[in-house]
Amino acid sequence: MNYREIAENYENTNLSKYAAKSSKALGRKRFEEKCDIRTEYQRDRDKITHSKAFRRLMHKTQVFISPEGDHYRTRLTHTLEVSQIARTISRALNLNEDLTEAISLGHDLGHTPFGHTGEDALDKLWHEGFRHNEQSVRVLEFIEKNAEGLNLTTEVLDGILNHRGGASPMTLEGKVVQISDKIAYINHDIDDAIRAGQLNPLDLPKESVEVLGDTSSSRINFLIRDVIASSAEKSDIIMSKDVKTAMYQLRQYMFNTVYTSQLQMKERKKIAGVLERLYRHFLENNSEIPEEFLKMQELHGESLERIALDYVACMTDRFAMNLYKSIFMPVSWGG
Repeated sequence: MNYREIAENYENTNLSKYAAKSSKALGRKRFEEKCDIRTEYQRDRDKITHSKAFRRLMHKTQVFISPEGDHYRTRLTHTLEVSQIARTISRALNLNEDLTEAISLGHDLGHTPFGHTGEDALDKLWHEGFRHNEQSVRVLEFIEKNAEGLNLTTEVLDGILNHRGGASPMTLEGKVVQISDKIAYINHDIDDAIRAGQLNPLDLPKESVEVLGDTSSSRINFLIRDVIASSAEKSDIIMSKDVKTAMYQLRQYMFNTVYTSQLQMKERKKIAGVLERLYRHFLENNSEIPEEFLKMQELHGESLERIALDYVACMTDRFAMNLYKSIFMPVSWGG
């Protein structure tokens, strides 16, 4: 019995006319025999969750660098929260939940150590600029699996590449992830900022709180419901005007008070120095770069400059700091 074909027939018969059907997936760069159990998008989801890059997310910063406490979010917990929100919306709109999940789980694989602080540092270092969404696709196409890449479908790669605001994913599932990412990080970052003592919940913009709710869970629930109600039977994923305005007011408030706070800016300078020194060290000592990265020169013709950047970008916070200490900090001599 071919379970994949059964699943494909179910999708073709029951999903929304606006949903991406796995039987009509645009394909992969390299041919692969189809699985007799999983659809194309299910395979991509599994490839992503079994990747090294996905495992590294648990030790990468979301907002707060090396927080003291067990309950702050990491890039992995953020990714899982985005996936949960996106799957809820996709299921309600009768879209392809497997495609939504694959895009969600892969959308932040290209994040650097130390979150957006690290991203900004590498953006200044690299002459072509550095954007984590582009790096996520790069990780999946050129770095994973010993530089062979995971050979994902076009729709998954497109959703990952275009998950940032202003971009336009080719599928509604990609648009669901795009909007779910904002819902997740705005509200969960508020949660973490309150826990860190950087934010008083009473100081949140009253106009936003009156529309969306006074807790993260109530706001997330309200936003999900609004997206579903506003997007039902439409060929787009949208919010109602007043709700979108309220959410973006919250986002702007977070940029003004948390993301660019004096504490964050002070740490940014330190992190930028750490990553720049690591990058320049491996540029001058490329024999110290792991073989799995150096293979990109052989397989894809990549420059050593780009390979050194990729190696630093893939590091976790903890690994980058330990490596920095081992390279640049003097070791005390035993008596």
